[in-house]
Amino acid sequence: MRIGILGTGTMASALGRAWARAGHRLVIAGRSTSRAALTANMIGDGAVAVAVSDLAAQSDAIVIAVAWEGLDEALACAQASHGAFAGKTVIDCTNALDFTTGALLLPRGSAAQHISDIATGAHVIKALHMFAGQSWLDPRPTGVAPRTVAICGDDQRSLDTTSALIRDLGASAAVIGGLDHARQLEDVAGFVVSVVAAGHNPVTAVPSVQPAA
Repeated sequence: MRIGILGTGTMASALGRAWARAGHRLVIAGRSTSRAALTANMIGDGAVAVAVSDLAAQSDAIVIAVAWEGLDEALACAQASHGAFAGKTVIDCTNALDFTTGALLLPRGSAAQHISDIATGAHVIKALHMFAGQSWLDPRPTGVAPRTVAICGDDQRSLDTTSALIRDLGASAAVIGGLDHARQLEDVAGFVVSVVAAGHNPVTAVPSVQPAA
């Protein structure tokens, strides 16, 4: 696939490198064309930088990997409100969080729904916001089960596309419902940050439960 990544930070470069290893082509864009070029160079073969206004046209699926504070500007530059993302799978990995306390910055709703409201006609899927970008490049220790990435969205084809891309990262996708579940997923990210801020490992804060046979 041609995976378009809107963003030029650590998450964008790490996901890009991981998907490039799986044989995908990456299209990188951001508010800074020079940083997009740098990120594409970091990813290596199979990655190109394009003008942010051209991202959607050159991508089969789009990943939003920008800081919350710059999200609206990035979407505006990408012409999202003018239908550029219409009909496309748009994977939202943003976190609208205070990273010192874990508090969500949105009083209601979700970042994913905010993107859906702006990006006319896009099929938004919430996914990949829980794990640090660099972790997708680290080898999984022997005997450790693959990671589970909880995702949600309203379009089945886009859920399938996102699930396939997650498998290419060496993980499995768990669909937990429609986009109205995005707030729940974003709250979990806030919970994890809060537990870490309190000096504990969030892995030990969640019970281990075996799924029913």
